Amino acid sequence: MSLINRVKNKVNQLQDRYFPMKSFDPASIPWIDSPGADIDAFLQKFNRRFDVSYDLKEKLTGWREKGYAVLENIIPPEMIDNFMRDFDQLRDEPEKHKLSVRIDLPEFSPEQQRNISDFPKESLNGKYVKFNDFHNSSVAAKKLMSHPGIVTFLEAIFNDQVVVMQSLTFLYGSQQPTHQDFPWVTAKDPSHLAAAWIALEDIKIDSGPLYYYIGSQNMPKFDFGSGILYKPWSTRTPIEFADYLDKTCEALAYPKEILLIRKGDVLIWHGALAHGGSPILNPEQTRKSFVCHYSTYKSLPFHRISPGSEPIIQDYNGMYIYNNPALPESEDSFK
Repeated sequence: MSLINRVKNKVNQLQDRYFPMKSFDPASIPWIDSPGADIDAFLQKFNRRFDVSYDLKEKLTGWREKGYAVLENIIPPEMIDNFMRDFDQLRDEPEKHKLSVRIDLPEFSPEQQRNISDFPKESLNGKYVKFNDFHNSSVAAKKLMSHPGIVTFLEAIFNDQVVVMQSLTFLYGSQQPTHQDFPWVTAKDPSHLAAAWIALEDIKIDSGPLYYYIGSQNMPKFDFGSGILYKPWSTRTPIEFADYLDKTCEALAYPKEILLIRKGDVLIWHGALAHGGSPILNPEQTRKSFVCHYSTYKSLPFHRISPGSEPIIQDYNGMYIYNNPALPESEDSFK
């Protein structure tokens, strides 16, 4: 990292600590989040590069009001099957691969995030497992996260160059408490964040399905004692955050909805939508999903783990995907 970039990073750290962010900057939020956003006027000028099977105006209207959109049956089964072949091979032969995996079980404390080969093989097929950034290893995953139907919608809400921030792959429900993504999955501008939840199988009610509070992207932001972003010096905890979200959503009468979608459907949600994982009622029932976070090139012109370096960019359907600088030997190892 150059001296100039080191100085910039230090200045940013000092600013984060002594002048914490208290809200999204109204001057830089995506156009659709602005009061009075005119969807009809936007669509008259928007350069849609792909034909899509859904009504874009209808989905944008729902996004503005509800904070999410479900794109039904947009992913062909063969794309998901190709992804699952790679993912199954990864878990069958973990000793041959390098990939960051997190297993939130006490027996793996204090190092719950490790290289995949450093976990017992049988644990990789259990619960509380997150496979991080598998898209860097798998071309099929890159193609899945950059499907034209997803790209089109993201280009519309951001009206900017879309980039991939990260991905998570799950076999089972996360059972994660209510949260919003932006305090943790943070670009230079945290309002430039959206996520896609790609169903890799039909989702069952007893699998611990995702839930979300409709319209909660508009709720007052939580202050961690470090502003609205979670930092190492934050004085309030993720559990307090979850409690605040649940109670505030109830007080503001935001309806809680359970996500029961089918293989090939995609939920795209706002970075400030409050959501979480329901309890798993059937311990044998999987909830296979591929979760991808996106931002804009303006807000994330670098790989998140190497902010001082020029990223190596792969272009998939006009979406930028950054090579992982920590594991260059693993890039596209599944082809």
